[in-house]
Amino acid sequence: MIELKTAGEIDKMAVTGEFVGRTLATLSRDAEPGVNLMQLEHRARALVDERGAVSCYWDYAPSFGSGPFRNVICLSVNDAVLHGLPHDYVLQDGDVLTMDFAVSIDGWVADAAVTVIVGDAADPADVALVESTRRALGAGIAAAVPGGHLGDISAAIGEVAAAEGYGVNTDFGGHGLGRTMHEDPHVPNRGKPGRGMALRPGLTLALEPWWARGTRRLVVDPDGWTLRSADGSRTAHSEHTIAITEDGPRVLTAAP
Repeated sequence: MIELKTAGEIDKMAVTGEFVGRTLATLSRDAEPGVNLMQLEHRARALVDERGAVSCYWDYAPSFGSGPFRNVICLSVNDAVLHGLPHDYVLQDGDVLTMDFAVSIDGWVADAAVTVIVGDAADPADVALVESTRRALGAGIAAAVPGGHLGDISAAIGEVAAAEGYGVNTDFGGHGLGRTMHEDPHVPNRGKPGRGMALRPGLTLALEPWWARGTRRLVVDPDGWTLRSADGSRTAHSEHTIAITEDGPRVLTAAP
């Protein structure tokens, strides 16, 4: 069932979203060459505890994972793109790091992800990849207007990928959220305009374009969680929580 949120409930989600955005901005600055992924995990845990938030990932055990997930953030490096399990790995200059973070505050959830390139040795192809997912996210947000359709959002995201030569995997994409991290509807990163459910004020969505430089196929690590590009090519993932309002899309997880 899809629950439309009131203006007051969206404001409460925005409080959570501000914390999510600020935390990802903090961790993006912390992600330097020589930093261990577990340092970022423990930094995130400290920020969650300090704020009195509740991690949406801790003890998360969906059908597609080897649960329970016993961390508060997903950290995916280079060819890893989704559900990266934090582990003992020291970041290197030029690594591509995706951080995906979701928490609940006072019963309301927000979810966002950013991909950053560590240090100064950025491969131009990696920069183009990351920027592509950010442009796609912006396009998807712009299409999230009352009177439109869910397919408009998916099409806007997918058109950016297609124009720039990236393949789109539709197994994992955006989703509804609010009182829990995953609610209906599913939001694929490819679709047809004018199709799908009508977009109405009060609908809250996490939009998350992601793709790889090469294949659209994924493989799963032995840890049962981390999803990687099947050809080992580098990946990127950008995500915001948004609300559809009478005045258009409202981004709830922008960094302050």
